[in-house]
Amino acid sequence: MYFTDRGIEELVERRGDEQVSVEWLADRLRAFVDLNPQFETAVERLSSFLARDDADDE
Repeated sequence: MYFTDRGIEELVERRGDEQVSVEWLADRLRAFVDLNPQFETAVERLSSFLARDDADDE
């Protein structure tokens, strides 16, 4: 298990039953980067990865 899996598991446990919009997610990512500018590159890469997910097109 990767260290990041712990955060992902917490997210699923706490908010797994909720539905959120992409707009809400984008706002939360912006707020995170504002508070943690050192993670700007990682958030940018994650955002691009999510935006280009071609699995929805199949």
